[in-house]
Amino acid sequence: MAGGREKKPIANAKPKANAGGGGKKKEVKKETGLGLSYNKDDNFGEWYSEVVVNGEMIEYYDISGCYIMRPWAISIWETMQKFFDAEIKKMKIQNCYFPLFVSPTVLQKEKDHIEGFAPEVAWVTKSGESDLEVPIAIRPTSETVMYPYFSKWIRGHRDLPLKLNQWCNVVRWEFSNPTPFIRSREFLWQEGHTAFATKSEADDEVLQILELYRRIYEEFLAVPVIKGKKSELEKFAGGLYTTTVEAFIPNTGRGIQGATSHCLGQNFSKMFEIIFENEKGEKAMAWQNSWAYTTRTIGVMVMVHGDDKGLMLPPKVASVQVIVIPVPYKDADTQGIFDACTATVEKLCEAGVPLRIEIGPKDLANDQVRAVRRDNGAKIDLPRGSLVERVKELLEEVQESLFVAAKQRRDACIQIVKTWDEFVEALGQRKMILAPWCDEEEVEKDVKARTKGEMGAAKTLCSPLEQPEVPEGTLCFASGKPAKKWTYWGRSY
Repeated sequence: MAGGREKKPIANAKPKANAGGGGKKKEVKKETGLGLSYNKDDNFGEWYSEVVVNGEMIEYYDISGCYIMRPWAISIWETMQKFFDAEIKKMKIQNCYFPLFVSPTVLQKEKDHIEGFAPEVAWVTKSGESDLEVPIAIRPTSETVMYPYFSKWIRGHRDLPLKLNQWCNVVRWEFSNPTPFIRSREFLWQEGHTAFATKSEADDEVLQILELYRRIYEEFLAVPVIKGKKSELEKFAGGLYTTTVEAFIPNTGRGIQGATSHCLGQNFSKMFEIIFENEKGEKAMAWQNSWAYTTRTIGVMVMVHGDDKGLMLPPKVASVQVIVIPVPYKDADTQGIFDACTATVEKLCEAGVPLRIEIGPKDLANDQVRAVRRDNGAKIDLPRGSLVERVKELLEEVQESLFVAAKQRRDACIQIVKTWDEFVEALGQRKMILAPWCDEEEVEKDVKARTKGEMGAAKTLCSPLEQPEVPEGTLCFASGKPAKKWTYWGRSY
């Protein structure tokens, strides 16, 4: 019922919409039509690759790090897009579209920014058989694409705020270990770019957008996240500060950045001369933000909820929430069962509720249907007279149950430590570690260096916005200096 793909339906209620990999194309074993070859706990990477392929979410492509997103995946993306687009329009943010290509001159204008992205930039160097006189970059992000035009469009305080968003693709080329949805060379995202007259306006929007990202993960994907702030070392290149929603994958013991909302400060305004005349007639630089979430959201959802049976989708994003299956026995009234299935589908479609239900001879005799929950296997008999209301209630219960179970698994992996020895022990146990920290960049670099190994180094994930109290005399777990904040640490994707 929670969007499982275990049986092909005989009849479908009308859907809302159609519903660690490597660089080398994987040959997924097909031993049976239903079962998986790999276990989630024993071989997570192969399990994940098998689930997203067998679940018809993606197909591997013949270019490393690129994937075909199939209708089931796009349907989930469209559901999130519909919600987010409506919410940002309430905030007076308008959609636009800027070109995919970037000139080298513009790309290199903001030094810190391009240094952060330089290894990932893909370049167009030929047209047919001819070399281009000047290579053209393919956008890894759009700050440098858009801001020359912000400078052109913003002249006075009446031109502010300027609030734009675009739904598009980006390309980030140079990396190892591509994984469907999580780490790919091309991906879909939305990217918002806004400019304000004051820092307080920019600060307010950063948190408004971050809350929308939390809602996407927790209310739609049923994935618990922590709202926090990135360290100076981990923040967006060229920005003032970065906020994030951080998820955690218990099976791998790795954090994963879910979505980010950045305050860019006035750095890009300075580089691109985004200057306006304020109400006093004085020249001032705009305060800017940028924020984005990507198709990575889908991969996080699969990793958190999937099991050894395969894909498990929260009802709010499942393109088919319920399927209706006839279960005839020998000498049963087969036609009566099929008629009951058809009537059930029609009834649910009329109410706007898509679905999957079993109807057998006993159900037909008792004027009921049997619902089987995908998340916990529970079987519930529902009277046909109140079917629509009970199905709606049941889908809401499944959605909430998935979130609660995921949060319990995540919380069981969080460990508070106060010393280096405790930190190392917790890291070895694949925990998400909350520790007091002195907030010094050199100490963070030292932690990375000291924990480097086959599993990857530990780093800061985020400092939670809702900070626990730091009692007087609390020392940093890594340096022994006075602690300034609590910060989550761990390995990450």
